Amino acid sequence: MTTSINMTANKTKTSLSVKIKMIAYWICTILIALETAAGAQWDLSRNEFVRGIFNHLGYPVYLLTIIGIWKIPAFIAILVPRMLLIKEWAYAGLFFVYSGAFASHLAVGDVPAAWIGPLVFMMLTAGSWYLRPASRKLANK
Repeated sequence: MTTSINMTANKTKTSLSVKIKMIAYWICTILIALETAAGAQWDLSRNEFVRGIFNHLGYPVYLLTIIGIWKIPAFIAILVPRMLLIKEWAYAGLFFVYSGAFASHLAVGDVPAAWIGPLVFMMLTAGSWYLRPASRKLANK
């Protein structure tokens, strides 16, 4: 009887931890997806805010077009099931974008208000990648 109760308690704990992990995954993923979609639109429209940041950091404005275009498939890849290898590349690309933005702001001596956003999105990207369910991971070979 005690074994049965312990097994039920363990199943409940496991089930709860799986649910919490899945909720955390979707929170990270949705936030990254929204930022990626908005970022693509801002980059491609070369709005004044983004142009100002790029000028401040010393990057050419044409880079916005390149980054903006690549954010579109990244947005799709992290949301849809399958396409596992593309998903890995999308996560890597987004991590490079946010870590590069973070490092760039640090390099020019910006205050935390300028680099905290890229740092948060870098961590959310890593969190989404780490927490993704097995069905969204490449098989270990």
